[in-house]
Amino acid sequence: MIVIGLTGSIGMGKSTTAKLFAEEGVPVHDADAAVHRLYAGEAAPLIEAAFPGTTAEGVVDRKALGQRVLGDPAALKRLEAIVHPLVRKSEAAFLGEARRADAPVVVLDIPLLFETGREAQVDKVVVVSAGEAEQRRRVMERPGMTEQAFAAILARQTPDAEKRARADLVIDTSKGIEAAREQVRDVLRALERH
Repeated sequence: MIVIGLTGSIGMGKSTTAKLFAEEGVPVHDADAAVHRLYAGEAAPLIEAAFPGTTAEGVVDRKALGQRVLGDPAALKRLEAIVHPLVRKSEAAFLGEARRADAPVVVLDIPLLFETGREAQVDKVVVVSAGEAEQRRRVMERPGMTEQAFAAILARQTPDAEKRARADLVIDTSKGIEAAREQVRDVLRALERH
């Protein structure tokens, strides 16, 4: 089984690209979706204990939590120490299931792949990219996004140029969804040949 680590900076089209892999029949583990599930379940009491007042009715209030950790590296490290092991547990269960199903290829959608040193744990790294102007346009269209929040997010992420240089393959989403879909198919065809 070939494990693809899919990553890309905010606004580059990584989530859309993950969906394109799924549409091609490839099992995808979405780290962000796992975090959403954990915030409504297993992680909520742990986060409330570490950051009192950040949950409501047993569910993490993402906005309240974000305000507590944004710009506070120590708080962010505490949060990651709670969440990352739980996401890895979810990922391990996903990989076990995929192996039992004899999936030839799987995708681990990991936003902070390079930042957390996870590239060594996958067979191929695919970086999704779109160019700086397109990235800014997409991100600033998000509800509630501010220049300050965008800058804080970018500060935590490995620069796009470095990600591209370290990637095995790059998918450029700046040319639209159909071009991205064809690039996903090219990636899968290339992996089939190996």
